[in-house]
Amino acid sequence: MAQTTSRASKTKRTTQTENQIYDSIRHAVLTQKLPSGARLPELTLSEIYGVNRSVVRRALVRLSGDHIILMRRNQSAVVAHPTREETAQLFDARRHVEAQVMRKTAGQLSASARAEIESMVAAEHQTHDEGHHDDRIHLSLHFHERLADACPNQVLAQILQELILRTSITVALYKVPGMAACYRAEDHRGIADAIFDGDGERAAQRACEHLDYLEQRLTHARNDAEVDLSSILNS
Repeated sequence: MAQTTSRASKTKRTTQTENQIYDSIRHAVLTQKLPSGARLPELTLSEIYGVNRSVVRRALVRLSGDHIILMRRNQSAVVAHPTREETAQLFDARRHVEAQVMRKTAGQLSASARAEIESMVAAEHQTHDEGHHDDRIHLSLHFHERLADACPNQVLAQILQELILRTSITVALYKVPGMAACYRAEDHRGIADAIFDGDGERAAQRACEHLDYLEQRLTHARNDAEVDLSSILNS
C-alpha cells in the first residue's frame, strides 16, 4: 500500500512539473519574453526544473501540438517562427471563422456569461491603465476564448480556439515593439456590445476590424540573440 501511494505521489509531482514547464514556456512566449527562434534544449530545461528529460519532452510535445514551438529531429526545439504567408493564412482563417462565431453567438449569452464578459472587459481596461502588461495579454486571450465557448456551434468554437491561440502567439512574436499588447479599449468593448445587442453582423464586423488592426502592426522581425532560459522561466 505504501509503495502504491508513493508511486501515485511521484506520478502526481511529475505531472505537475510537466504542466509547469508547459505553462511557463507558453506564458513566456505570449508575454514576449521568449522570442521567435529561441532554442529550448531539453538538458537545460531538465536542469532548470529538476526533472529528467522525458518529463521535459512530454511538455515540449504538447507545446509543439499547440504550434507554440517547433520540434526538430536531432536538434533542440525552438520557439515557433511563422512565415509571412503562414501568418496571413492564420489571420484570414480566423477572420472567416470568428465572424461566423460572432453571428451565431450574438443574442445567445446567458446572464452569467454576459456578466463574466463584462467583468473581463472592465478588468482588461484596468490592467492596461495600471501597466500590468502580462495580465492584460491573458485577459485579452480569455475574452475571445470565452466568446468562442458561448457559441452554439461547438465545432466552429473548437476551430476558433486553436486559431485564437495561434494568432495570439504570432502577435506576441512579431508585433511592433512598445505596443501594449496592441490594445485599443474600444475593440473588445464594441464586440461585446454588439453581442449583447444581438447584432451578429456588427459583432462580426468589429471582430474583423480588430484582427485587421493587429495584423497590420506585425513586423516579422527576428531576434536571434541568446536568451537566459533560467531567468526567464523562473521569473
